[in-house]
Amino acid sequence: MDLSYYYGRQVLVNRLAPVPAGVRVLPTIEVRSRNIRCYRCNQLTAKTIAALPHNEFYCPHCINLGRVSTLNKFYHVPEPNQFLPIKQPILTWHGKLSPLQEQVSLTVAQRMARHEHQLLWAVTGAGKTEMMFAGIAAAIRRGERVGIASPRVDVCLELFPRLQAAFANCEIALLHGRQELPYHYAQLTICTTHQLLRFYHAFDNLIIDEVDAFPYAADKSLLYATKHALKADGGCLYLTATPGDALLREVRQRRLAVSYLPLRYHGHLLPRIKVQLVCWRQRLKHRQLPRRCVQRMNKSLVRHHRFLLFVPHVVDLSSVFITLQAYFPRYRFATVHANDPDRLIKVQRMRDGEYDFLITTSILERGVTFPEIDVYVLGADEAVFSSSALVQIAGRAGRAQSRPTGNVILWVSSNCRQVRQATQQINYMNRKGQRIKDEVSVMQ
Repeated sequence: MDLSYYYGRQVLVNRLAPVPAGVRVLPTIEVRSRNIRCYRCNQLTAKTIAALPHNEFYCPHCINLGRVSTLNKFYHVPEPNQFLPIKQPILTWHGKLSPLQEQVSLTVAQRMARHEHQLLWAVTGAGKTEMMFAGIAAAIRRGERVGIASPRVDVCLELFPRLQAAFANCEIALLHGRQELPYHYAQLTICTTHQLLRFYHAFDNLIIDEVDAFPYAADKSLLYATKHALKADGGCLYLTATPGDALLREVRQRRLAVSYLPLRYHGHLLPRIKVQLVCWRQRLKHRQLPRRCVQRMNKSLVRHHRFLLFVPHVVDLSSVFITLQAYFPRYRFATVHANDPDRLIKVQRMRDGEYDFLITTSILERGVTFPEIDVYVLGADEAVFSSSALVQIAGRAGRAQSRPTGNVILWVSSNCRQVRQATQQINYMNRKGQRIKDEVSVMQ
């Protein structure tokens, strides 16, 4: 038996199974007078809901990861950091950071070495991934176990090949709910935040990417999983372009160190949001869209600028798709949403240039990069689009050095708070970024 399978993990087994030598047994569920508490996700459940026959109980909250019940136990081996020697160099990335990125990268690496809890607040397209490399490489050199987690599968799938290229001599594990390959022990692990529920005191340094994304920010069990997966003295780095109130409160109370980067990796400001009032829902019922919307999309296509068109709801996708087929019969496009079985294939086809545009829900608001695209949002005033989501959506544009601008247009039926807040946040970061550009210009 390979003990490394249990290093820093909680592996669910039948309670009657024999205990291998060197393996510790951890309880799965705490049974209280009126409710039960799951030791994997920390959720409380009333006994009447969690009951099984013969006075046994289970947790319904994390059942997608395998049913935790009083009929089970966890196998665990404390993390020993027993990694195979790594061929040099550890960092095989040959890119170059800008002076501002270099400064932030150094600060992040120093705080990781001290196992601090820190926030990197950087605009979309600032190069957050590349600014992690020095800190990760130093942690690997120190013999530490490092985890990188994101709420979205798409983000993990985008990060994995980039980390493979940057750390070509390092074994990397990729874990998510659709993963078909078996788990293996690795010094560097990339996973969804849900997969952190399988770990226990495993990581010396843990990086949470897109910390404001659904469902992480709204799910207490995932916040618990982060703390649970960290060693008692472990450090945590949160990455985001749109920190929520909870993180900002931690910064204000000095419980969280913070680094700022208001400029993108290519040194340009964020594309500004344009807001246009249109009446589109009534037109869509008649398989039409407002003229200014169609003209704007056509202008992008004529100029060979691909684009993403965001719509509020899954039910809007087919109507918009059929309508645009009539307007743009010569162009290649598709719809994509969270439960689309071909979602990953379609995203890859967009990356490969096989589509001229994608019609999507907010599932593509973050974690995906398509060069030189424009971004349009139909119904940006609807409640499904939060201000942080709109900032992330706008951030899909202007990410390439070859076209650092890009058009971002929000089509709304009425003025609303979240659109104003998104516009104000981008303008705020652009003002900070412009000040830095001005200071650099004066120094030169």
